Order: sequence, then structure tokens, then C-alpha cells
Amino acid sequence: MVGEKITMLHLTLFLAAAGVFIWSGIKPAGYPIWILEVAPAVIGLTIIIATYSKFRLTTLSYSIIVILSIIMFVGGHYTYSRVPLFNWVKDVMNFDRNHYDRFGHLLKGLSVIVIREILIRKTALTKGFWLAAISLSISLAIAALYEIIEWLFSEISKGGKTAKDFLGNQGDIWDSQWDMSCTFIGSIIALLFLSKLHNKLLVRFLLKSK
Repeated sequence: MVGEKITMLHLTLFLAAAGVFIWSGIKPAGYPIWILEVAPAVIGLTIIIATYSKFRLTTLSYSIIVILSIIMFVGGHYTYSRVPLFNWVKDVMNFDRNHYDRFGHLLKGLSVIVIREILIRKTALTKGFWLAAISLSISLAIAALYEIIEWLFSEISKGGKTAKDFLGNQGDIWDSQWDMSCTFIGSIIALLFLSKLHNKLLVRFLLKSK
């Protein structure tokens, strides 16, 4: 039943996210930028946990939510432009920037599966072109909204250090377009490679929920 107690796998996922969140808050690059970067993930996880017994998602969706939250917690701890592993990649590959933000936005495309699940279960949409198109559109709209929020914060704060870290464009005037494009590409890849698996998991999950 949907209202049954939390499963061990889901508990493990939530505890993993909580552990990384605690680590990220220990001596981050700066607490103002840390709060800005981790806030969306914290809000999202809070909603997911609060609605767990009333509207339970598939384990695939929970796994995606936790992965994306961890990506944001790591980015909040170091700032997206200074994540050590991607600084190393930058030096080895002779890149002109730290690409952790690109990597993060590409993975944010996975959220299209969560959007897809909610649409299947809460609307009249069925599997097919329109489900994919609308899921993709919502994913891209969320990515665009995040870029608008970054820009607005930068404008309101008059370009201070926290605003520059939050914007994280590393001197690239097309950074917002690149970020949205990465999410768009990530969403398409997720739909192409995960939709069939998601369908199977949904059928199994809904049968158990009856």
C-alpha cells in the first residue's frame, strides 16, 4: 500500500542525501552562497518527505531526486566553479573553465523522469508523444526559471561576490544558454534511455499500491 511505512531502500537514499547535506554545511566556501545553492534541494526533499505517505513515487524517481540534491550540495559546498575534481579535469584536459556546472545541468535533465511520473499519475496524459513533449517542456521551463532567478539575484545584489559565485558564468556570456541546453540534452537522453524502464517500474509500483 502507498501509505505503508518507509522502505529501507528509500530510507537509505534519504539518509545519503542528509549525510551529504551535513557535510556540505561544514566550512563551505561561504555560507551565503551555500544557502542559495542548497535551498532548492532542501525545499524539494522536504516536500518529498512530507508527502511520502500520501503520494509515493517510484524508487527510480527518488534515486534521481537524491542524485540531483547531492549534486547541489556538493556545488554549494565548493561553489560550482571550484569543485576540486573538475578543477583537476580542467587542468588535465586543458579546459578553459571548471565544467561542474555543465555536468550538473546535464544531470538535471534526469528530472524529466520525475515530471513524467507525476504527469502520468495526475493527469489524463498517456504514454506517447505528448507526454514526452510536455515533460520535456516543463523540464526546460524549470531550467530557464533557475537561470532567471540567478540573473535577478545578480541584478538585485549589484554583482557582489556571492552573486558572482551564484551566477557562476566564469566569464562566459552564453553561460545561461549553455546551462539550459545541457538540461535540454540531458532530458532528451533520459527520455530515450529511461522511459521503458520507468514504464515497467510504474506498472509494478501501481499494482503493489492497489
